[in-house]
Amino acid sequence: MNWIKAKGPGILICLAIALPSWFLGKAFPIIGGAVIAIVAGMLITLPLGRRPVLEGGVRFVSKKVLQWAVILLGFGMDLNVVLQTGKQSLPIIVCTIATSLVLSYLLHRAMHIPSKVSTLIGVGSSICGGSAIAATAPVIDANEEEVAQSISVIFFFNVLAALIFPTLGKLIGFDTTSGEAFGIFAGTAVNDTSSVTAAASTWDSMWNLGSATLDKAVTVKLTRTLAIIPITLVLAMVRTRRAKGGEQGGKVRLVQVFPFFILFFIAASVITTLAVGAGVPAGVFAPIKELSKFFIVLAMAAIGLNTNVVKLVKSGGKPILLGAVCWVGITVVSLVLQSALGLI
Repeated sequence: MNWIKAKGPGILICLAIALPSWFLGKAFPIIGGAVIAIVAGMLITLPLGRRPVLEGGVRFVSKKVLQWAVILLGFGMDLNVVLQTGKQSLPIIVCTIATSLVLSYLLHRAMHIPSKVSTLIGVGSSICGGSAIAATAPVIDANEEEVAQSISVIFFFNVLAALIFPTLGKLIGFDTTSGEAFGIFAGTAVNDTSSVTAAASTWDSMWNLGSATLDKAVTVKLTRTLAIIPITLVLAMVRTRRAKGGEQGGKVRLVQVFPFFILFFIAASVITTLAVGAGVPAGVFAPIKELSKFFIVLAMAAIGLNTNVVKLVKSGGKPILLGAVCWVGITVVSLVLQSALGLI
């Protein structure tokens, strides 16, 4: 009863924002429900302010529900399908991820961008946008404003990619009789799943390819999503080592920052793989995958409510430049490697 009293009001206001944002995201997939929720939360908190009665529930949603979202995301991944596509796209995926992470680190040092923001933008750009940020934020102990800023930057370049890349693919000369080349490009160079599907679907529509491009792009995107696992584990170990070096008084141990929810994410993926291998239709796991997406929208509503939008706008210049550099870097590397591998 005490738990409901302490957290109920905050959870309810997050739900009140998340539910309409979820349906609006379905209607406008290029924007997506997560972005709508975080913007709505930021706008609502301007007149509402920080209310103590809401803080417990909002904090619970922004932390715990975010982790549950990542765990449930694992049920949408059949590792066998991912690995089959990964053989073809893995070199491109590895190089684009490395490019984004290196660029984010270099600009963090050169422009004095806060390390947590640069990490979130680098990971979000290179792996899978909001999902990667959701998985990484608890590991590096990023606060709501840092998450909101990173999500905003990723969203901006998601929309640009969804609108520009089909035309860019036509100008470059991608094969228009097959969706394979553009599917790999969209799957490796576009940040978030919503924009990957938007760009791939547009290419399918442009050249009457059914869902060939979309199927390829989404599978490549799922392969990229697996990179969440090693990235979060490495970040946890780095945080522990820095703490032992004196940055946090040597009080942090690996067990304190280890992303245990990632182990549940892996377990969910293994369960899906074994079940599909035993003949269970993949569609059985579709409702769980949808629930994971809704939980991300719910968590973004909470993060929006905890964000100082005025401060976010004032400090947005450098993170946007960082996002632009990562975005361009990933795009160029993807195109160069596809050309080198004979996929274009």
